[in-house]
Amino acid sequence: MLLLLVEAVLLCKVVFRNLDKVLPQMGKIGADSLPIASLTAIFVGFVLALQTGVALQQFGQEEDLGAIVSIGMARELGPVLTAILVIGRIGAAITAEIATMSVSEEIDALRTLSINPVRYLVMPRFLACITMLPVLVIYVDFIGTLGGAAVAKAYFKVPFLAYFDNVADYLTFEDMAKGLVKSVVFGVIISIVSCHKGLTTTGGPGEVGLATTNSVVLSFVSVYVFNYFVTRLWLE
Repeated sequence: MLLLLVEAVLLCKVVFRNLDKVLPQMGKIGADSLPIASLTAIFVGFVLALQTGVALQQFGQEEDLGAIVSIGMARELGPVLTAILVIGRIGAAITAEIATMSVSEEIDALRTLSINPVRYLVMPRFLACITMLPVLVIYVDFIGTLGGAAVAKAYFKVPFLAYFDNVADYLTFEDMAKGLVKSVVFGVIISIVSCHKGLTTTGGPGEVGLATTNSVVLSFVSVYVFNYFVTRLWLE
């Protein structure tokens, strides 16, 4: 898997000769994911603001909702939720597609034609993941923060202006940068795990489903583990 990552990174230098393969993958990961990302982000913002607001209300600190929701979305919830969405929607599809090609010997056919499967299949998906996940994370952070503003106004009578003033006072570029770095790490994990599981699938059509399941499970676990270690690294 590490060798696949290294080869994919090295092949990124020929990206401009493969834009016809990269751009459609970026569209699938980015634009096509916006509806489910919007729905997830806004309700997470609702719940985060509601739960936090009830606790803050006991101390008369409802005006701090903006800071807590925005920082929580930027540092943790935005990157992790986006990764989970992409794993379920894109990672599984990548593995299923490439695994189907593997068991039907299309990968061998590409090699016979002197076409590098990593350049043809892996590099476009790798590049699309690491570029579009940060964009999706920024969008999810924004929508989640808006959802928090709606709950703060409706349930805790916090004016929109006061809410966003609080966001501006406490949310820093460092908070956003930490979330974006995580999103790039998660993009690497999702793309490489999904492609590797697809390329190494052997046997008949029944193995495609097993490979897809293994890919999703491994991606989830890897994201959770790396999220912990990246967070722990920043706290030192």
